[in-house]
Amino acid sequence: MIRQTSLALAALGLLAGTALAHPKPDPDWPCVQRKVPSLSAGTVWNGPDLEAAGPWGDDFEAAALAQKLASRRTDVTEVDSLLDAYVAKLDEAKDPEKAKHLTHVFAGVFEVINGERSRVMSGITRYAQGQRRMAERIRQEADQISQTKDAPSAQDARDIPKDQSEIETKFAWDRRIFQERSQSLTYVCEVPTLLEQRLGEIARKIQARL
Repeated sequence: MIRQTSLALAALGLLAGTALAHPKPDPDWPCVQRKVPSLSAGTVWNGPDLEAAGPWGDDFEAAALAQKLASRRTDVTEVDSLLDAYVAKLDEAKDPEKAKHLTHVFAGVFEVINGERSRVMSGITRYAQGQRRMAERIRQEADQISQTKDAPSAQDARDIPKDQSEIETKFAWDRRIFQERSQSLTYVCEVPTLLEQRLGEIARKIQARL
């Protein structure tokens, strides 16, 4: 049997933990990392102007390489060899627009990674909203259990009705799911930062070959 005080404290603890994880500017952002909805290319790129270089998607080979470099399926350790092969091909052809092509590669990488990061952040927000709703449901379940146990007829376990037992089971199950999701959220919150780091590293490698 779960005591009234334990139920109340458990529910309040879950709610408090959720609230403490939310920076004040956005209650739906649960991560410790500051929320920056969109990245700026200028924070990692010191090369040629991206707009002046024109649409990166029109540069077929540069676009294909950008997609490959941006994909998390491509390990960062493979970036150097992929860039070297691309640059060697440009050098062999004595392409006068080498810098423009490399700029297109970065522009593509930036757009793909920035887009993926935005989708991840939207998912985190929806995840956090679901956690808040679940925390409220847990609090309500705890209140229901406490009110029943406070009733004069609830003297011992034999007096607890079947539906009360079901509520306690649901409370325990919801609380377990909430805690597991909270732990998962810690790891999910790292994804935007990892994507930013990947973008910065690729940008440095491309700029080194301009």
